[in-house]
Amino acid sequence: MSYSEDLTTLVTGGSGFVGSHIVRQLVAEGRKVRVMLRQSSKRDALKGLPVEIVFGDVLDPASLERAMEGCGTVFYSVVDPRFWLTDPAPIYRNNVDGLVNAMEVALKADVRRFIFTSTMGTLGINANGPVTEDIPFNWMERAPTYIRARLDAENRFLEFCRDRGLPGVALCIANTYGPDDYQPTPHNHALWQVASGKTPIGFDVGQPTVDIRDAAKAALLAEKFGRAGERYIIANEYVRNRAFYAMAAGYLGNKPPRIVPYKVGYGLALVIEGILKLLRRKDYIVSTDAMYLSDVFKELDSGKARRELNWHPRPLSHTVRDTISWFAAREGGSASISAEDALAA
Repeated sequence: MSYSEDLTTLVTGGSGFVGSHIVRQLVAEGRKVRVMLRQSSKRDALKGLPVEIVFGDVLDPASLERAMEGCGTVFYSVVDPRFWLTDPAPIYRNNVDGLVNAMEVALKADVRRFIFTSTMGTLGINANGPVTEDIPFNWMERAPTYIRARLDAENRFLEFCRDRGLPGVALCIANTYGPDDYQPTPHNHALWQVASGKTPIGFDVGQPTVDIRDAAKAALLAEKFGRAGERYIIANEYVRNRAFYAMAAGYLGNKPPRIVPYKVGYGLALVIEGILKLLRRKDYIVSTDAMYLSDVFKELDSGKARRELNWHPRPLSHTVRDTISWFAAREGGSASISAEDALAA
């Protein structure tokens, strides 16, 4: 069953970074867009966009049924990213149970496409080269609760596609950077802090990256060309913090942070984590899990997305330039990128 651009398109999680960019691109294509939000969701990222907003919750199947009525495609971009929670129940409830509810309703509603925003965290580790979709998950013994929940969600998604005929495509998305980040997301805002000269120290870690606009474009291309039951790596350039932060700081003429070895950062996290546990604190962001996740993901091979989806991401330098320019206009007052820097990027 093929998708139809004439039917209403539903975006869940449309107020978030990925979801709102999917909405923007759908609107730019002239699509009829419905966005499902919680009553408490901020709507800054959707301001001025001609979309229908309905209120609901993925944990409430009845609200999902109302939201999907008459829809041809569902872009599912709901995620609870709070990896720091001590209690795992909300992480599983929001990331797994909510997705299952949405898939059940999507099957009843006979939607034609279901595009699931997954994560690179569900991919395996390859010590001998870039990671592909074919490498099975192989680091369960070290994966924290958040990663296990996202893996459970993706596995349930693939089961629905394989066993129950859900016309779904999963996107394993790398760390996203770019403009129009109204929340903002922690790592994207951290790049702005580095560019502004407000971050004296960084850790010697690396990450696969992707421009948020290219991630959203991949979702629309997956709707058109993605094979049901398949997952696609959506990642562009892998970069170490030393080069990444130097690039960011250079745009505004600031000194990049001093880079501290990974082992030093992990040791500090271990000490702080131990103290917080002795104090019986909960939900702390500084942890050995967070430090481990900051450097576990290596180079990802997006060849499958490039071949099958005709996906072509922009250079990382353009992403960094546009991210800093947007934050400068929003938060930095008179700070801006020079024309020479913009042309050089």
